[in-house]
Amino acid sequence: MIPKTMKAMVLTGHGDLDKYEWHEDWPTPTPGPMEVLIKVGACGLNNTDVNTRTGWYSKAVDEATTGSAYSQVDDADSTWGGAPLTFPRIQGADAVGTVVAVGEGADPAIIGRRVIVAGWLRDWSDPMNRDKAGYFGSECDGGFAEYTKADIRGVAPVDSDLSDAELATFSCSYVTAEGMLDRAQVGEGDTVLIPGASGGVGGALIQLSKLRGARVIAMASAAKHPEVAKLGPDRILPRNPGNLRAELKGERITVVADVVGGEMWPKLIDMLERGGRYTCSGAIAGPIVQLDLRTFYLRDLTFTGSTVNTPQNFFDVVKYIENGQIKPALAATYPLTELREAQQAFIDKRHTGNIVVIP
Repeated sequence: MIPKTMKAMVLTGHGDLDKYEWHEDWPTPTPGPMEVLIKVGACGLNNTDVNTRTGWYSKAVDEATTGSAYSQVDDADSTWGGAPLTFPRIQGADAVGTVVAVGEGADPAIIGRRVIVAGWLRDWSDPMNRDKAGYFGSECDGGFAEYTKADIRGVAPVDSDLSDAELATFSCSYVTAEGMLDRAQVGEGDTVLIPGASGGVGGALIQLSKLRGARVIAMASAAKHPEVAKLGPDRILPRNPGNLRAELKGERITVVADVVGGEMWPKLIDMLERGGRYTCSGAIAGPIVQLDLRTFYLRDLTFTGSTVNTPQNFFDVVKYIENGQIKPALAATYPLTELREAQQAFIDKRHTGNIVVIP
């Protein structure tokens, strides 16, 4: 029996963590045409949750990601896509759970299967059109609840011995990383420099770059080096070395895969070899950076932004999971009732890997 109401953590507006409200009588969603209803087993946290709550995506904000409310946010462009957000909203993109019901047109054979939800919402008549994309937990309700619904074409059944919590570490971080590496055409012969390697996307970049045959140099704070080492980088450097070139000791960097930005950014670009590629899907240390255009054009560099990935990136990550080619980096789990505490721990960045909540 599917209850008419459910427990959910609901975001009521842009601001601090007090904008989350706990409800035990929130209406359980009903699957529409081509949708499935999922009993959520676990849901991972990511930077999009934080940035959307605080309104960091707004062009009115030029600070680093802090997790706190900003003094000025333009509600008209406060989401990843530069559009307003409708409140109340249940966030949570990294949902994993079991299908318990289907809507009209969805194959009922999927009922009872464990699935991972793809973060990107597609217009399935034009799925490669990025202008028509939305994000799960942003343009629709997500997984910070007992139940959620999703289009059957945007979920993947997964056969794995991993727990729901472990599976909930993959979707956002690893699909984001796979998209970045695809855009930069990373492969054998590349040496990839990864700042922020202790985070969810950073750790995914390490594993997926190695899977492509690249050499990997990770950057992280010294206290996190032992955990980062478990993900298999070839070398680990300090998070913010005084002389990055000296630390690299002659390494030829062909790709920088970055979600950090901030003051370190010009030094990263200076490390790229002629013909090198820079790929970016975040700016947690600050979105406003300085660029000497002479470095850009005289070295024949290529810059790629990466946000809306291809559907194939998601299904490839699921294949890697099932084949045991990538492993989860589960830092901690919290009950959903403690989402505020979980998100504060995520913001504090003392962890390595991903934080997950359990309904």
